[in-house]
Amino acid sequence: MGRVSYVNGSYCDHEKSKVHIEDRGYQFADGVYEVFAVLGKRIVDYDGHLKRLFRSLDEIKISSPIAKESYLYVIRNLIRKNNIVDGLIYLQVTRGVAERDFKFPKKIKPSLVITAKKFSINEYYCKFNKGIKVKITRDLRWKRVDIKTLNLLPPVLAKQFAVENGCDEAWMMDDNGYITEGSSSNAWILIKDTLITTPATNSILKGITRTSLIQALKKKKIKLSEERFSLEDIKKADEAFITSATQFVMPVIKIDNIKIGKGKIGRYAHIFKDAYMEAIQLR
Repeated sequence: MGRVSYVNGSYCDHEKSKVHIEDRGYQFADGVYEVFAVLGKRIVDYDGHLKRLFRSLDEIKISSPIAKESYLYVIRNLIRKNNIVDGLIYLQVTRGVAERDFKFPKKIKPSLVITAKKFSINEYYCKFNKGIKVKITRDLRWKRVDIKTLNLLPPVLAKQFAVENGCDEAWMMDDNGYITEGSSSNAWILIKDTLITTPATNSILKGITRTSLIQALKKKKIKLSEERFSLEDIKKADEAFITSATQFVMPVIKIDNIKIGKGKIGRYAHIFKDAYMEAIQLR
């Protein structure tokens, strides 16, 4: 067997893994997900991700399909079965399979799918040293993006818009002209010696990487301000970044037509990345 995935209690060949066509995740995006990074065969910030998973499940009234302590066992099995040293774990819980109907079925068993794939840490460092480009677009998402649901069409279109414009990521802007976050990341700008990021309200997903970096910055006594920022603020930025489970801390060198730090990564990029790597919890 090659790549191995976990589907509703069974480990199976990834290429042959299947879910029912009437799974509510497929028909209604009725579910939640998490992405865990793996470094050196160990899971990054596992406790934070699992806590957020259960919060998301509770917010949309889905019961966990397995016991809370079983997730770690299954994920570690997938890491071992796929021979992963550095990689990514994708975990998805849906309300389950039922005849198509908008209202919740009375009795339904939630579905659980977990996949694993390898990730090159060297590719991350190469990308980090070059920095990435960002495109700004409208934020068209629903009003509860603090829940990590499968409702991802607006971010998908935002990311595609960025790629079609020669960029790596999209930053979404609300109706008042403020940046909320990236299509799959949290957004940061540095003005002088203060790092600024959008406050954790219902308008953004409170990233686990974001939380770890904030904790690290407090230990390093680096100035941090959780406040909204606009395009005018971006024009004054000395450096910019994104954070996510897949990108860790990644410097941004251009936003739309605005060069950040003369189009090169700044000195704080390595400081923030190193601080984050020191702060993460490995299990």
